[in-house]
Amino acid sequence: MASLLTVGVPIAGAADVLQVRNGTLLQVGDGNRNYEVEMACIHVQPEQQEAAQAWLRQQLPRRTAVNLRPLGQEQGRLQARVRRIDSSDYLETGLMAAGLAEPASFAPAGCPV
Repeated sequence: MASLLTVGVPIAGAADVLQVRNGTLLQVGDGNRNYEVEMACIHVQPEQQEAAQAWLRQQLPRRTAVNLRPLGQEQGRLQARVRRIDSSDYLETGLMAAGLAEPASFAPAGCPV
């Protein structure tokens, strides 16, 4: 966790969804700043991007509070597991259950097996 502190990545916490950018990328804000969050444990095929984005938009209307479980950072984006603050289910799991995503081939440590 110390390495996450040194690169300026929040350790954990809640944020509000500002925008669903695609099937794995969210723009969130925590009151002080806005940043991009990539869902770290999944891969969405290009032909499934629109459907995955629509599914996420249905689950995460603007200003929905989410909990982030940071797993790292890549290309300036926080990689994290994401769940609605009012749910114990991670959104990555929901996308996979809906047939819109698959486990990532090169997932960071902390992703479920």
